[in-house]
Amino acid sequence: MTAYRVAQLLHEGKAKRVYGTDQDDLVAVEFKDDATAFNAQKKAQLAGKGALNCRISALIFEHLERCGVPTHYCGVDGSNWMLVRPVQVVPVEVVIRNVAAGSLCRQLPLAAGTALEPPLLDLYYKDDALGDPLLTEARLAMLGLLSADQRQQLERLARQINQHLLALFARCDLQLVDFKIELGFTRDGELVLADEISPDTCRLWDRAVQDSQDRILDKDRFRQDLGGVIDAYGEVLKRVQQHCPEPRVYG
Repeated sequence: MTAYRVAQLLHEGKAKRVYGTDQDDLVAVEFKDDATAFNAQKKAQLAGKGALNCRISALIFEHLERCGVPTHYCGVDGSNWMLVRPVQVVPVEVVIRNVAAGSLCRQLPLAAGTALEPPLLDLYYKDDALGDPLLTEARLAMLGLLSADQRQQLERLARQINQHLLALFARCDLQLVDFKIELGFTRDGELVLADEISPDTCRLWDRAVQDSQDRILDKDRFRQDLGGVIDAYGEVLKRVQQHCPEPRVYG
């Protein structure tokens, strides 16, 4: 690593460790090989997963930047490390669904694979102890997490991201079923995309495969004990690399 020094551990989540650095405007993120599902009730170590998610996320962050989407991303350093701007993460998980799948099909009378037009945008309160509950407009207002203007800004940005991701993954012959993102405010008050975008946070299906299990190229392979998780993530990386230049190295 060059041009900065990693300092204290600020936060450790299920898939990443976040460190401060000797620069006030820079944070170092280490992508781990840990795989978790069902609110970390299911766990495993998958060698190489962190490096794959780091590189996929970097490629996508840079692609979105070229599309005009503001992000916290600064660059990569090594296989598992990403450098980002510090942000105050909004404790709201944003989920956009283009196709019915997963929990949505258990909660609503929708068949898996049903196209959703317009895409469904759901907000969830980020709290593992509470099970990340769905936020209604009234609940969001009660908690005071976002002003009305900030919520509109958040939803506009999320839908903009969805359109750019749909186009990118279509070129990769992948169907973007749904995804979750985190957003945060920089020190100067700009709302930006944060965290990661990877097969850990997106449902991605191979458009050329009809079988409902074989087409899965995302974390559902781990959730459903389908095997081949690293191969699937590697396939996603290979396809994205064909349409995105190599990510910039920080420093």
